Amino acid sequence: MFTIQMTIARPASDVFARLARVEEAPLWYSAVTSVDRLDTGPVVVGTRFRFTRNLGGRSVVNVVEVTAFEPDRTVELSSVSGPTPFVYRYRLAPSTDATVLRLEGTITGEGLAGPIALLKPLAETFFRRGMVANLERLKRLIEGDGL
Repeated sequence: MFTIQMTIARPASDVFARLARVEEAPLWYSAVTSVDRLDTGPVVVGTRFRFTRNLGGRSVVNVVEVTAFEPDRTVELSSVSGPTPFVYRYRLAPSTDATVLRLEGTITGEGLAGPIALLKPLAETFFRRGMVANLERLKRLIEGDGL
């Protein structure tokens, strides 16, 4: 498990709104090339998405489910199929004129094939480093666009 924490100079409602628009992940999550919604209605626990990601130069698909959803506080996404099983729990805590975003993540290298499979033992370290950069992009996006 890894944890990343940062402060975003926007209210929790703005940060949550961006995280809840899961289909927009390609705007800030570098490995994600597309996200397709697999059902209709509001995003709730049980909502599923198809994430297409670029891992090591090849396209891979994960079906991802919302496994926790508490407005302005928590969004959790868990892969239910595909390589590199993961759970990403985003927790929000209001702070003075800002929001503390805390990502608690678990990910494995299971399902990787070819040369990239050599990363399996280092998967969590590798993905954590990528998520730091992704969350920095998310922060710039939220602070810059005012939702």
